[in-house]
Amino acid sequence: MKTMIAFDLDDTLAESKQAIQPEMAERLESLLTVADVAVISGGDWPQFEKQVISQLPKGAKLERLWIMPTTGTKLYRYDGEWKAIYADVFDAEERKKIAAALDQVMREKGYDKAQIWGEQIEDRGSQITFSALGQQAPLSAKKGWDPDFAKRKDMRVDLAKMLPGLSINLGGSTSIDITREGIDKAYGMRRLIEHAGITFENILFMGDAIFPGGNDYPVAEAGIDVIRVRDPEDTAVAIRAVVACLKD
Repeated sequence: MKTMIAFDLDDTLAESKQAIQPEMAERLESLLTVADVAVISGGDWPQFEKQVISQLPKGAKLERLWIMPTTGTKLYRYDGEWKAIYADVFDAEERKKIAAALDQVMREKGYDKAQIWGEQIEDRGSQITFSALGQQAPLSAKKGWDPDFAKRKDMRVDLAKMLPGLSINLGGSTSIDITREGIDKAYGMRRLIEHAGITFENILFMGDAIFPGGNDYPVAEAGIDVIRVRDPEDTAVAIRAVVACLKD
């Protein structure tokens, strides 16, 4: 039986870097009445707070919500207030090596000359994220930059050669997430079951990037049941069906 429904965030629950829509907030509130809910993504805690938590209706069962920033290398739970349960972070030498590799690849591909909105490289402690157009880029620009993931797959090949022993995954609409080796969303799901006291069989995961190289794909490879969605509207339909099934 599924007792935990887990989700990617950007392009699954919400448009990239945008708050969830009122309909999605209502769907999640309803889902929280019949199951635990986990949200895992490359963003750091403030992004989850802005996009998801602050949008949920008053009275939503927050104690059933598991927030997993930076690809599951952090976990937050609610007990009257939000608290960090764990956080796995890079050391100074790892940060320096990753930053140098990203700078080199950006120059070689010409992305250091692109129009950007905000930082292109963000250190999230346990994850370093490259956002081609900057962290605050408008959706209109992001949607057209790399819709088939080809640009980032090309970057991923070069970065993998320069950063052996690190995990490099494509995330969101324009980003690449770099973590320690073995840290991906499957890792996050393993940490989740440790703390939730469940098994993979109890989890259903929904994400838009469930394909080889996509940052949701490791969840499927780990043997967790998944539903690949196209966008938040698709996810909302799936949530409604899951709620109906679990209520029965």
